[in-house]
Amino acid sequence: MTRNTMLSGRIREVLIDGKWIADTNFKEQLLNVNWEQAIQKVDNLNTIAMLTFHVNYYMAGILNVLIGGELEISDKYSFDLPEIKSEKDWDNLVNEFISNSEKFVRKVEQMDESMLEHTFVDEKYGTYLRNIEGFIEHSYYDLG
Repeated sequence: MTRNTMLSGRIREVLIDGKWIADTNFKEQLLNVNWEQAIQKVDNLNTIAMLTFHVNYYMAGILNVLIGGELEISDKYSFDLPEIKSEKDWDNLVNEFISNSEKFVRKVEQMDESMLEHTFVDEKYGTYLRNIEGFIEHSYYDLG
């Protein structure tokens, strides 16, 4: 099994259909939450909608690089969730998240394994491998 196949499997587990570490995944949880639950604020914690947007923001940014684009994301915008005012707004966010998840898994799966050791955009970001593994770890953290 190649490293990119292992990585794509780990991404699939946390985002779409796994149960290994957390005994659940994002898709399973998001499809069982309505928009009112998703925007419910508890103390000073981030809402489900906010965390969904946050993970999707980073995923979309990395995905853009994987398809040949620029790195166009910035930490300062990673929580700039547009207001969720209806079930349709929530469904749109969830559907975008799931779509990006599936695309991300496929792109990592299809990567030439040698790319994993290449610099991701700029040396300060490390390698593709470091960024993909970091995304997986960050996703488990936010899923929790």
